[in-house]
Amino acid sequence: MPYAIAIDGPAGAGKSTIAKILAKELSLIYVDTGALYRAVGYYVTTQGISPEDEAAVAASLEDVRVDLKYVNGEQRVFVNGEDVSGEIRTPAMSMAASRVSAIPAVRTFLLHTQRDIAANQSVVMDGRDIGTTILPDAKVKIFLTASPESRATRRFAELQEKGDPATYDEVLADMIKRDYDDSHREISPLRQAEDAVLVDTSGDTLEQSVARIKAVVAQQLEG
Repeated sequence: MPYAIAIDGPAGAGKSTIAKILAKELSLIYVDTGALYRAVGYYVTTQGISPEDEAAVAASLEDVRVDLKYVNGEQRVFVNGEDVSGEIRTPAMSMAASRVSAIPAVRTFLLHTQRDIAANQSVVMDGRDIGTTILPDAKVKIFLTASPESRATRRFAELQEKGDPATYDEVLADMIKRDYDDSHREISPLRQAEDAVLVDTSGDTLEQSVARIKAVVAQQLEG
């Protein structure tokens, strides 16, 4: 029987990193919701449809199927049976994804897509509203968080490694603004599901955070 692990939380909490590690260790499918939006952006672009043409994009959704599969231990993204994992990672596809994600029909379509994926195979899915909106019946729900300062420190270190000139104060200010925006938006705001386990990883290393999440998952699956 397929089951789902939903990990929600604010920006910079380490959701994606931990979800990927967890999925690999448990041999589950990690659902990269961002990749799904990129896949739709890729499809409409290759069909000659502008990602900003809401009506045309919405009409095209009847002809597209997006799947996530593991191939040789690596997650791959498929659009109508074609592996587009590399093609969707370009800056152009990032922009296309951003544009189609603003279209309500796309959000509805991918909500059903995500639920279909979870209905047919066991998954780990992370985001802002997985446990509250996308998969409200998930077997395991975790709300992963950390203090804004802790999350900003981690993000700042990542940006420094990439040579990004942003300062710590700028990263912290952006983190606080995103927290406010995410928790106050009208559609599926960021909030902890009533039956989610709160895990605060402030000050934890990645290894410590993963260990804590694995312990929660093991306990929830046994319950």
